[in-house]
Amino acid sequence: MTEQPVPSSHALERPHLIVSDPHESGRRFGIRDGMFQAVAQGGGEHYLSAFAILLSATPFQLSILSAIPQLLGTWAQLISVKISHWFPSQASQVYWGIIGQSVSWIPILALPLLWPEHGPWFLIAGVAVYFTCTHFTSPAWNSLITELLDPNERGAYFAKRSRVVAVTSLLMLCLAGALLSLFEKLNLLWIGFTIIFLTAGLCRSASALLLHTVTGFPQHDLSQAPTGFLHFLRTGVSHNFFHFLLFSGLMHAAVLIAGPFFVLYLIQDLHLAHWQYGTWLAAGILGQFLTLPGWGQFGDRFGNKALLTFTGLLVAFLPMLYLFSSIWIFLVTVNFFGGVVWAGLGLGLNNYVYDAVQPADRAKAVAVSSIVNAIGWAMGTVAGSLLINTIPNKLYLGTFLLEPVSNIPFIFFLSGLLRLIVSATLLRTFHEPRQVEQRAHRRLLWELPLLKPLRQFSRRPTGLNQ
Repeated sequence: MTEQPVPSSHALERPHLIVSDPHESGRRFGIRDGMFQAVAQGGGEHYLSAFAILLSATPFQLSILSAIPQLLGTWAQLISVKISHWFPSQASQVYWGIIGQSVSWIPILALPLLWPEHGPWFLIAGVAVYFTCTHFTSPAWNSLITELLDPNERGAYFAKRSRVVAVTSLLMLCLAGALLSLFEKLNLLWIGFTIIFLTAGLCRSASALLLHTVTGFPQHDLSQAPTGFLHFLRTGVSHNFFHFLLFSGLMHAAVLIAGPFFVLYLIQDLHLAHWQYGTWLAAGILGQFLTLPGWGQFGDRFGNKALLTFTGLLVAFLPMLYLFSSIWIFLVTVNFFGGVVWAGLGLGLNNYVYDAVQPADRAKAVAVSSIVNAIGWAMGTVAGSLLINTIPNKLYLGTFLLEPVSNIPFIFFLSGLLRLIVSATLLRTFHEPRQVEQRAHRRLLWELPLLKPLRQFSRRPTGLNQ
């Protein structure tokens, strides 16, 4: 918990300085909300696909589970922005969205267990409601928090928040994985899912209660009529922002060709235990935790476009590696570096939106960006579900036979190839909207997380007595 700053004697003599405290209170809420949200993610969202496999979900249903809830939830952002003036404040809008997320865990858990013959479809419906509430909250939450931040400190703040999310998710992943492995041995796996899903719902309720303790959030200015999305699309979407949206949407499509099938490949094809799958997930979160501060500083200093350039190219090679080995420790290592790269890419995709539009349009820009990403998300998952039934299990390269345990690694490789094409063709079409420090890419390379500490260590002066 962040300690309250001790006021100086000058602050006590000038009470108007204390008025700024609500900004600090709101920023602290953003961090603590991230911690509670991480419990729901690490102990709930990350195991939804594993729960679907317990319910005997097909590859097609796994694709739908990944695509439809996001697509439906993103449209909730449009509704969220359109009816935002119905709420007295953005904080009130965020509150009701969080309550919806909390309650949604009940049908996610109960309906599939009550009617297991239709369990996967009930799960998809419940998850759709959950992500609808999540996305309904997103524009107001992002607009609320960014109003409390200076443009040149957003990267550091969101990196700090993401780091809290990462370490909390890591702990929950480990605990949930161990819990599921324990109940799996007892042939009572559904009890394990009951515990972790109910915990996720209770933590979202705790976040809503925490929001009630924060004061000083701005109220809506009801004297001005809100502008619509058509007006924003005509006047607020620049050529730069349009090409960024194209890059982001197509990158999501390329990623989600493979995304829904990692859990299928690891649990069903490689027969990993739930603790091994949880460790694989945890490795990615550990990679995020270790590098998020570095990525945040990099984005603040050199711009989010430079951040996207490096991570957009690196992320292409990650899924290709799954074609070359199925050894568990190798897969864990690959996912660790996946967490490193995705920490920077996710930070850059989010923060670029805030910089590319006017402050009054941020909520709309977040909604539009999410819709574009969700369309790409749906396109990718549908394409992946078609490919899994058409790509062969083996590949002849001359006299060399490449035959993994299933055809899924070939889909991973194709996903990586498409990511590379998207990055190579679209990254050059948009630019950094902020004034940032300029450096050549070859010099920026040594400013990247993990590489910068190595450079600093190599330049450390040796002792005179050596």
